[in-house]
Amino acid sequence: MAFQTNTGAWVLILSLGVVGSQNISARIGEPLVLTCKGAPRKPPQQLEWKLNTGRTEAWKILSPGENPWESVARVLPNGSLLLPAVGIQDEGTFRCKATNRHGKEFKSNYRLRVYQIPSKPKIVNSASELIAGIPNKVELKRKKGGGEWCMMGGKGIPKAKVEGDEVFLVYQVGTCLSEGGYPAGTLSWHLDGKALVPDGKGVSVREETRRHPDTGLFTIQSELTMTPVPGGPLNPTFSCSLSFSPSSPGQQALHAPPIQLSVWEPESLEEVRLVVDPEGGVVAPGGAVTLTCEVPAQHSPQIHWLKDGSPLAIAPSSVLLLPEITVQDQGIYSCVATDQSHRSRESPGVSISIIDSREIDQVEGSEGGPGLGLLALILIVLGGLVTAALLGGFLLWKRQRLLHKEERKVPECPEEEEERAELNQPEKEETAENNEGEP
Repeated sequence: MAFQTNTGAWVLILSLGVVGSQNISARIGEPLVLTCKGAPRKPPQQLEWKLNTGRTEAWKILSPGENPWESVARVLPNGSLLLPAVGIQDEGTFRCKATNRHGKEFKSNYRLRVYQIPSKPKIVNSASELIAGIPNKVELKRKKGGGEWCMMGGKGIPKAKVEGDEVFLVYQVGTCLSEGGYPAGTLSWHLDGKALVPDGKGVSVREETRRHPDTGLFTIQSELTMTPVPGGPLNPTFSCSLSFSPSSPGQQALHAPPIQLSVWEPESLEEVRLVVDPEGGVVAPGGAVTLTCEVPAQHSPQIHWLKDGSPLAIAPSSVLLLPEITVQDQGIYSCVATDQSHRSRESPGVSISIIDSREIDQVEGSEGGPGLGLLALILIVLGGLVTAALLGGFLLWKRQRLLHKEERKVPECPEEEEERAELNQPEKEETAENNEGEP
């Protein structure tokens, strides 16, 4: 049997008036007619409808000839029950009891479930490329006691996720989105036609379900993060689909258009070297120091600077200039190179210190090379020899002068000198005679 609504649209009337409960389904917003088996087609009629749905707190009773229940339901002249526009709150149980002209009683029971076909799922916020071998979460740490988080740029820029006092960088494949459905259904992901099973490591899925406060329809989304395996497909194809339980009425699986991403396999970050000018990092107060972070040419990393292990609040750069050094600038400096896969490597630390001008002159002299050192040694030895010769000559000269002075010394008493000469005269003569008598 067909029934024409007020708008002129024709709908199929369900004739399911049989003993026992029958499960029926209806699309939200469309009219529905339930027949009451055994009811006389024309008045007088002995029948009543009992409704227990989301709109009622208890059984609602409707009979022919009574005022309709607002715009929710009314009994038609033939005894059938009309629901002009089925809604979510109409889910429930409908019962009809009728007695025909021969006194025979009939009962009809219905269990109504409603549905709404959602919009076709789609993949939004998809990545342009993925990075092979990179975990789906990369932890960033900050100095104890607070400070702002900083997220680096480059290829495969991830999404930031805050959990307590930790921040993770999440490499997101994309988000599968379905809106306006009832019941909610389930989203699933596929890679190159094969189902992706979340394992919390290489494949991770985060689902979210929201319900509209007015319509009661569902919006569901599924966010996929994945770590591509090194050496795997370079252009994988991802797709998602929306499915419903077998008991869901009138629902078939829906599929989103697939997306194809590229996988980038980064090169390993080689050793990072820090060059300081002036060499040694020792300068006078007010001097300047230039630090250069050297990374292999095939990489294009971001360079950040540390002083005594703490990040410096400066823009990323491969060169750090310290003009007009003060005591506060002294410390251990190092640079951190972060490649496009967000892997970092730190250079060895370099000490920057201040000394006075005299110490700098000594340092510069000691750094003059082996030639200047040998020349200085020769000059020192020659200087020592000359000094020793001069000192020896001076002592010899002084000794000779003393001896010469004693020889020219005048006697204090002339008489004693004459007596000494007379006494020595006989001895000299005797000695001469003895010498003559010898053969």
